[in-house]
Amino acid sequence: MESWLVAPMDDVVADAIRRLRRAPDVQRVAVMPDVHLAEDVCVGVAVATSELIYPQAVGGDIGCGMLAIPFDVEAALIREPRTAGRILACLGSSIPARRRHKRRTVPMPADLSSGVLSDQRLEALWNTTGVMEFATLGSGNHFVELQADETGRLWLMVHSGSRGLGPAIRDHHLAQGDSVGGGLRCLRSGEASGIAYLGDAGLARRFADENRRQIALLVEQSLLDSIGSGHLQWAEAITTDHNHVVRETHGAVPLWVHRKGSMPAWPGQAGVLPGSMGSLSYHVVGRGCPGALCSSAHGAGRILSRTDARKTITSRELHRQMGQVWYDYRQSERLRDEAPAAYKDIRAVARAQRDLVKVARVLRPVLNYKGT
Repeated sequence: MESWLVAPMDDVVADAIRRLRRAPDVQRVAVMPDVHLAEDVCVGVAVATSELIYPQAVGGDIGCGMLAIPFDVEAALIREPRTAGRILACLGSSIPARRRHKRRTVPMPADLSSGVLSDQRLEALWNTTGVMEFATLGSGNHFVELQADETGRLWLMVHSGSRGLGPAIRDHHLAQGDSVGGGLRCLRSGEASGIAYLGDAGLARRFADENRRQIALLVEQSLLDSIGSGHLQWAEAITTDHNHVVRETHGAVPLWVHRKGSMPAWPGQAGVLPGSMGSLSYHVVGRGCPGALCSSAHGAGRILSRTDARKTITSRELHRQMGQVWYDYRQSERLRDEAPAAYKDIRAVARAQRDLVKVARVLRPVLNYKGT
């Protein structure tokens, strides 16, 4: 195991990492600076195996990731409260956390909608929940954020994933897996069960990517509707995801690399490192660190559980922490567990992984929209 940490791991996190490292066929574990406790396998790890697939080392939100794109306008356009209010209202009406009316669905691209899953129950979910949830943001730490770079240019950052499809795929295939102790279950990559999971997870990953792209188009339309300008410059887009399993070669050895809250960071590969809803974010370039399985942190990482955050952070404190960042104040009570103080200092995370990535661009938040 190799690690890049902001601070020593808590005992419960360290125990979870050791349990993972002892699991059958786990060849290597790399621990990222944003590591934190999660169900079964911690968020903020990259795990390599030779043959076995561990769906829990990918997690439920398969394909969850980031999309960053610049606009052709300056961030200074969003200085006024009325302007920010119009944008937030447009985002709220066009990009729901979840969709409740079939008549308001957004069509999937043809090459995505024709995808086929391995089980009839998953197929039924694809044709119902998948259709309903396409172009929705989700809740929790998923967000749309408008940001300013060092030159004042306006950027979009979208964080979302495969919505209800990913957890359903994980749970279905875990039921087919073999128990290896410690609460973990595995599939064999060369057998029917493993092949089926890899195919389904691949489709969920494509869904998540197209979901972010469609959300970006809806954000673009929201700006055009609310302020009359703001076209996305797709040629400069950066896209990456941080919950997946892929076959990669490391040190001339083919491995199944599972990333759960861990972003690929191959030499020269562009990535997106978001902070909290009130802090800086970074665009980064991978250094291809072998010990880290060519991976990096996927964000700031929580230091407070949602329960603890809600116990200690008030709506007024959230407002204070947000400073000059526009957000929907009416949702303050529901957003307390997403306050900046619930997350690690993104600057410390960036320093801790200087061997993994270099910072290419620094962005400050201007307006943040989260589904609730």
